Amino acid sequence: MDLQFLGTSSGVPTKARNVSATAVIESAGHGWYLVDCGEGTQHQLLRSPLSVRDLRAILITHVHGDHCFGLPGLLASAGMSGRSEPLTLVLPAALQGWVQQTLAVSETYLPFELQIQTLETFSGLQNGNISVCTVELSHRVRSWAYVFEERDPSPRLDTERLKADGIPAGPLWGQLAHGQAVEHQGLQLDPLAYLQPTRAPQRVIVCGDNDRPELLAGVAQGVDVLVHEATFTQPVIDRSQTSFGHSTAAAVALFAEQAAVKNLVLTHFSARYQCAPGRGNSIEEIRQEALAGYHGNLTLARDLQRYHLGRDGVLVQAT
Repeated sequence: MDLQFLGTSSGVPTKARNVSATAVIESAGHGWYLVDCGEGTQHQLLRSPLSVRDLRAILITHVHGDHCFGLPGLLASAGMSGRSEPLTLVLPAALQGWVQQTLAVSETYLPFELQIQTLETFSGLQNGNISVCTVELSHRVRSWAYVFEERDPSPRLDTERLKADGIPAGPLWGQLAHGQAVEHQGLQLDPLAYLQPTRAPQRVIVCGDNDRPELLAGVAQGVDVLVHEATFTQPVIDRSQTSFGHSTAAAVALFAEQAAVKNLVLTHFSARYQCAPGRGNSIEEIRQEALAGYHGNLTLARDLQRYHLGRDGVLVQAT
């Protein structure tokens, strides 16, 4: 799977960072999932190769505006771009009426079915080769993480089983290889029965706001990629005497080290942390605080940067 960050700032955008939005991209094909949709997300999409026609689902982590204010505009633009396939939208129940009323009062017609599921009753999502489940986190409001897991990654045909079952080589093999069910001698053949994975499935966790990383202990052990907010560094929290429901880089790093997370990606940075040195707090303070506690592969997410999780399990910048 790949990740592309469309917004990595917390609360408000900066000149270098938009507010929260993360694309999780399938390892094969063009399908992708959007986690959160802060204001301006559709503008960020215009600066990326991602298309709303290939969007599998939009998944909102919590009700705060920097995670959802871009949603009505993105839906409207998806409709005007000619999308016709149904679109899954998973979000807190409190946002359902807001989305529907916004579309109604603005007389926005969507030429596709919007399949809304509320997080409070969400039981998971299976879409092709990807399954998605959730973990509830801790924030000033209810907040969730989304866990993406591959099923039968990079599959190849089990030719020995095909031969043993008497299925002749030819078009039927090709259809099964593309995941299509076929009929042979009156029997319906399930492609999953004839496909074998060629590598271990990848797991990626993308979190909403959270001040207790340990809540992820049940799903994060040995995970391939953990994307977690690091809104502040510890000295800022010490001075203010409150975390505002957010995590420090130190806290996330300590948890990731204990959970043997293979790749840790930090995002959702307070606007006080500037990329240019000498102008207030530096983003390097977050990096150094995290490196003091985590010894795996650390990434500080940057807007519009795409990252690729290779067969070797290492997350790297995509060229």
